[in-house]
Amino acid sequence: MSEQHEGDRAEVVVVGMGPGSEDVAERLAESGLDVVGVDGRLVGGECPYWGCVPSKMMIRAAGLLAEARRIPGMAGEAAVTPDWAPVAKRIRAEATDNWDDKAAVDRFEGKGGRFVRGWGHLDGPHRVVVGDRIIEATRAIVLGVGAKAWTPPIAGLVDTPFWTNREAIETEEVPESLAIIGSGPIAVELGQVFSRFGSAVTILEREIHLMPPEDPDAGRLLAEVFSHEGIDVRTDVRFGSVYHDGHRFSVFFDKGEPVVAERLLVATGRRPDLERLKLDSLGLDPEAHEIPTDDHLRVVDGVWAVGDATGKGAFTHVSMYQADIVVNDILGNKVTPADYRAVPRVTFTDPEIGSVGLSEWAARDQGIQVRVGKADVSSATRGWIHKAGNRGFIKLVEDADRGVLVGAVSMGPCGGEVLGLLALAVHAEVPTAKLRHMIYAYPTFHRAIETAVKDLVD
Repeated sequence: MSEQHEGDRAEVVVVGMGPGSEDVAERLAESGLDVVGVDGRLVGGECPYWGCVPSKMMIRAAGLLAEARRIPGMAGEAAVTPDWAPVAKRIRAEATDNWDDKAAVDRFEGKGGRFVRGWGHLDGPHRVVVGDRIIEATRAIVLGVGAKAWTPPIAGLVDTPFWTNREAIETEEVPESLAIIGSGPIAVELGQVFSRFGSAVTILEREIHLMPPEDPDAGRLLAEVFSHEGIDVRTDVRFGSVYHDGHRFSVFFDKGEPVVAERLLVATGRRPDLERLKLDSLGLDPEAHEIPTDDHLRVVDGVWAVGDATGKGAFTHVSMYQADIVVNDILGNKVTPADYRAVPRVTFTDPEIGSVGLSEWAARDQGIQVRVGKADVSSATRGWIHKAGNRGFIKLVEDADRGVLVGAVSMGPCGGEVLGLLALAVHAEVPTAKLRHMIYAYPTFHRAIETAVKDLVD
């Protein structure tokens, strides 16, 4: 056992300083508690340095190119020659300027916290080990260790210099060609970005449609849009092996010719980073893929968890939602238990894909008497006005017995923004009768919700 350093004691120890857990640490320190934050990576987690922020800046830049190409007659191609290098440098500079690790540490310590750089693991429910230090937590331990990119077991893959999202975000050169394994949010967002900046992009997905966790209609429509933009979409793929000859990648399949590309992006999801944590010291399964929590985010007495590791959605907004519960629970304030019925999620492709609650099939699997309503965004007045780039739909999933929405999809221009109304409806269980008779502004994209509500059928 490591030698304990005298004085290594705190009321709260926060292991991992991602968005949610960083918020927990800062707010508890502001409340006057003695808080130690521990992290071996950058404070702030994946989101500000590689995830949410820089990727959406890349999407914005690529979207401007796409809009420029739509100018002639609001269709066709304009002569736009992109130069990725200065854009990439600006994105990285702005992300670093706005989310600086040293500044984050200084801010936390300025609020009374103490920061320890290193990888922390548990030694029971009241102690955290960081290198040769043992820190005793007298009041609480909060686990916010996040997730990391997962590499699928494809023969030869680990021996190649493939990209994860980090390398793709950091690159200052657009590859001539890019193959992508996977078709989740990271895959499709970055695939469209690189295509719009000039890469020949091929997306390879083992399921039968893109974005497998989402509504199949969204995956099918996105594939149509991508094909129109020149992205090669291949689904129902059976991977054989991956080979790199020093210059190019070859992705082999059980049938047909291999896909050859200058770069390979592996975007097959993320898994909670629990290997170092030693959950068995809490009596939990050390091989678990997530940390079990109750509706107050408690793991065991004196230990809480937030973020990706809880398995409730790998989203910054989920971790921030959980952070508020944890802070209030530790401080002894009134807590509204966690409720994940209406977790919103948005994939920032063009068109955007926003979803909330249950899919049609998930609702049926739960034995819910389902009614579905759907409206074509491109046929709505605002869609007609928008013209080029107007593909999308609104899909509503109703619990017919209760007359409330349990899920919805908003795909199209500003799909993530339109989702806000639907997320509220699912969360608050607004009767669909109320939605049917409310007033929707004209001409807006969200007005298509009215059409979808009126389309609800058995």
